[in-house]
This record gives sequence, structure tokens and C-alpha cells, in this order.
Amino acid sequence: MTSRFTKMHGIGNDFVIVDWREDAGRVPNAARIAALADRHTGIGFDQLISIEPPRDPSCAFYYGIWNADGTPSGQCGNGVRCVAAWLFRDGVIGRDTGVRLESPSGPVTVRVLDEGRVVVDMGEPDFVPSSIPLDRPAHATYTVELDGEDVSFGAVSMGNPHAVVFVDDVSDPRVDRLGPLLTAHPVFPQGANVGFAQRLGPDRIRLRVHERGSGWTQACGTGACAAAAVAHALGLAGTVVGIDLPGGSLTIEWQGPGHTLWMTGPAAFVFEGEV
Repeated sequence: MTSRFTKMHGIGNDFVIVDWREDAGRVPNAARIAALADRHTGIGFDQLISIEPPRDPSCAFYYGIWNADGTPSGQCGNGVRCVAAWLFRDGVIGRDTGVRLESPSGPVTVRVLDEGRVVVDMGEPDFVPSSIPLDRPAHATYTVELDGEDVSFGAVSMGNPHAVVFVDDVSDPRVDRLGPLLTAHPVFPQGANVGFAQRLGPDRIRLRVHERGSGWTQACGTGACAAAAVAHALGLAGTVVGIDLPGGSLTIEWQGPGHTLWMTGPAAFVFEGEV
């Protein structure tokens, strides 16, 4: 059976978008997703994203997310911007108008701007350990032992679990070693996306993210949100922070507890295809 797809990316974090609006409730095969995600023998992508009818009647559309290894994901910041751009190009949502979309972890509001940019209301960061989930009592930071080294991190849910480790330099070789270890550490029952953050000032952070199910990526939207939220909570950043990732930059705005967090960044079309 032939399926059409659209290849897109948000600052290098790349996706295959499939239109399942006429095929609601479809459950993809994990092994098939992993085969398609292979960059040598498949299409190549970090996540597969479906566009479907909403489950929540207050939302215009639902989008499903699967990692490159075929496991499901609760949220994807770069992906939702691509979904919004795809829907705008399809003519079903307008520009400069707030549209409510339903993710696996709940509703978000998107607004398509000019020049391929999209702003997303990502909801309020959730620091409650049981919500992340994180197997530790609530605290500002946490410490685990990784390969004989004590590593401290902040933790937050942005619809999926995140650990944020502040380092002097994200190009430090130890980052490559520690990322996969913390992603799979049992303190995170469902695994975690791990961001290594280098503070450049109160309004700028350099970031690398090791994503559960996808490994090191060029960018992670929810990871950028998590880094800004943890930095703000620890008094290391202001309300508006530029996050520089290997694939490009995002702008994150968060006023603090009781407020939702806003992410602004680009979404780009790469090509159309069928498989």
C-alpha cells in the first residue's frame, strides 16, 4: 500500500508528516517506523508525526508522535510547529490566528506568523516529580551517579520528561558519554530527554539534547523549553531566553509559575514523497 508523506524540519530536527485525517485511530508498526527512520536505507527522520481528527472537541486536529525507534512520544516542540505550517499550507488554518491542537499529552495553541515562523503555547512547565515522571522527592536539583561520576540536573515535564544538566561547555567530550546514560537511568521510569546547557548570559543558552528513542538530535523544541524553564526556576535566566542548538535558535518566553511557556521558531518544508 502506498502512503504519501511530507518531509519537514524545525532547525534541523526532522520529521515525516503523514495525513491520517481519513484514517483515524491507525496504530503504526514500531518496526516499520524504525526502518523508515533509518537514514541509509529508509527516509530518515527523528520523529514520525500523524495529523488526525481531534479526540478533544475543543481542538481542531490531533497529532501523534513516534520516535525513530518506533516508541510513542507525548510532545514535540519542533514537530508541532511543522504540523501548524503543514495545516496552514493545506489551507485549513489561517495566519496570525490562535488554533488549538491536541497532542498525546494534551492541547496546545499555535499561531502561524510570517516568514515560516510559528509560535506555540507549550503549557506550564511541570516540576512535580510524579508528573515527569522522576523517582525522587521534589527538589530544585537532583544528583545521580553516572559511570562513577556524580551528575546534578534539574527535571521538568513539557509533556515529556526532561533532565537539564548545566555544563561549562557543551562540546566537552563527557557530554557525549553522559547523555545516553542519564536518558536510560532508572531514576526516570519512562526514560528522559537530556539537555546539556551552557549558560552564555541571563538571556542566552547553548544547548545539546540527547532524546529518548532518537539519540542526539540537531534540535529539540521541548528540550529548549525545559532548559529555559529550569534556568528560570534556578535564577539563572530571565523571562525571555534565546536557545542556540546545533541546528539553529529558538526563542522561549516564560513569566514563571502560574503562566504558560511560549516557544517561537521556524518550520521548513523539505520534500514530498510516497513510500
